Amino acid sequence: MTPNREDYLKLILELGGDQQQISNKQIVSGLAISAASVSEMISKLVKEGLVKHTPYQGVQLTTAGLEKASSLIRRHRLWEVFLVEHLNYSWNEVHDDAEVLEHVTSDTLAHRLEIYLNHPEYCPHGGMIPKETQTIHEKKRETLSTYSKGTRVKIARVLDERELLDYLVSIDLKLHEEYEIIDVAAYEGPITIQNQEKTLAVSYKAASTIFVDKL
Repeated sequence: MTPNREDYLKLILELGGDQQQISNKQIVSGLAISAASVSEMISKLVKEGLVKHTPYQGVQLTTAGLEKASSLIRRHRLWEVFLVEHLNYSWNEVHDDAEVLEHVTSDTLAHRLEIYLNHPEYCPHGGMIPKETQTIHEKKRETLSTYSKGTRVKIARVLDERELLDYLVSIDLKLHEEYEIIDVAAYEGPITIQNQEKTLAVSYKAASTIFVDKL
């Protein structure tokens, strides 16, 4: 399915585009589409006043873009919590159905869903769920790929992207687990992490979208 403007806004926000500039390369990687498609959509978002673009540096959400992205992510993440907690979805299964549900969710339904779920603060992927009319400002964290051998980290948040989540399930990496980085391969090779239970080789691409807390 071709990503729409809402997908772009949500990804830019998830990557920290409320506080810093996000490169086209990061968006290409996050949405798995061509650089030309990203450039075309960014031009449209700039014209609509949802992002501002600085040549050779990247894009950042405007106030209007942040408000729209926060509203979309609020609905999306509330549904993810519902699907995981009440319909036994796993964290890699929820994205597509939550994507559909967010677009048919009124303010009233989102409000009642939040109350029903007892006001959850985070989605199954570690992302913040904003309150009504609140904008998201995720805690600033570095990704796994930025740290060197010997660093101890805790898995705090991952991008809500189906291919990534399927991959994390396949290697058995979960939120809140703690690891030590024991090897960083050259030329964007895998990053090997280890705890008392397991040793995992995480691809560089995945490690670039896994946000961690340094211990």
